[in-house]
Amino acid sequence: MRTQVAIIGGGPAGLLLAQLLNRANIATALIERQSRHYVQKRIRAGVLEWGTVETLRKAGVGKRMDAEGLIHEGCYLAAQNRRFRVDFKKSSGNRVMIYGQTEVTKDLYEALEQASAEVIDEASAVELHDVVTEKPFVTYQKFGVEHRIDCDFIAGCDGFHGISRLMIPLEQRKEFERVYPFGWLGVLSETPPVSHELVYANHARGFALASMRNPNLSRYYIQVSLEDKAEDWSDDAFWDELRCRLPTEVSEALITGPPIEKSIAPLRSFVCETMRWGNLFLCGDAAHIVPPTGAKGLNLAVSDVHYLFEALKLRYAAHDDHLLDQYSATALARVWKAIRFSWWMTTLLHRFPQQTDFEQRIQESEIDYIATSQAAQCVMAENYVGSPY
Repeated sequence: MRTQVAIIGGGPAGLLLAQLLNRANIATALIERQSRHYVQKRIRAGVLEWGTVETLRKAGVGKRMDAEGLIHEGCYLAAQNRRFRVDFKKSSGNRVMIYGQTEVTKDLYEALEQASAEVIDEASAVELHDVVTEKPFVTYQKFGVEHRIDCDFIAGCDGFHGISRLMIPLEQRKEFERVYPFGWLGVLSETPPVSHELVYANHARGFALASMRNPNLSRYYIQVSLEDKAEDWSDDAFWDELRCRLPTEVSEALITGPPIEKSIAPLRSFVCETMRWGNLFLCGDAAHIVPPTGAKGLNLAVSDVHYLFEALKLRYAAHDDHLLDQYSATALARVWKAIRFSWWMTTLLHRFPQQTDFEQRIQESEIDYIATSQAAQCVMAENYVGSPY
């Protein structure tokens, strides 16, 4: 098979890039090792920056998002049994939308299917070849038969554990990482959200977050030890701990129900420099990971895709490579801003091992400062809604 851009990975980054390129009449082949059903069932983020919203609209997949998504113009921070609201619209002039990554993935798969785009799932033994030459190619196996795809460029959208980043020699890539000493126990329940906007809570027992996916589907998290397993937590134990960590005015309104999903996710910050090697370009989690506290993972993947799409479009329209040459530096400048904000939110709101009472008071004092300073709220709001592309 011959195509122009081979895309490795069928998560949101790979699907969105394929959709944008196909709409620009640039041929793609997307290769995913899991089944479509598996990819669509993964529970992930739900906060979309407005740049992400506009990019999805540009990709022609915004209709259901606009009909079902929830526009949020602020969020709540809480500490010491008190909460206050940060007004995004007032402080930054912008807002966010709540629309689950699962739904974004479904919309993109449907659009690619309608466009008869080349999507190859359940592919095994995927390998990238000659990525530093002008004739890279990809091989994979399906049903025991080996296939080859020749292409001009390869987009590595295959996540942190994928093969794409590993194609860059160790001496040519620099990796930065911080692994946090706790995880998030998340529960998805078919219950009305306890708040119309997200509530981020600092508590001496650990962090908690009250979130949602739609008016009848709630997503809640509590900070737990990395040694914990989801099955260690009974439903009652989870709800009791969540109530304890949320302010009383919130916890008293909490409606609980049997979880339809329960899992623990570790937290890390990770960046790979460079995001380009020859004609291989990394996007999304293949190049960087952020803790979910700042709601940046999916949004960073979308901004990567935006930069790479614009660069490839210019290359094919005008034989101009300058945006491709700038891709890594351009994407990384935005990545590091999001890494910093996610780190700040994480260190502000979580209880760290061996954290002293002094350090807890420092966190509470900083949250109180945000509550009383319009300037501090502007800084938080500008970072939360996302920097412009």
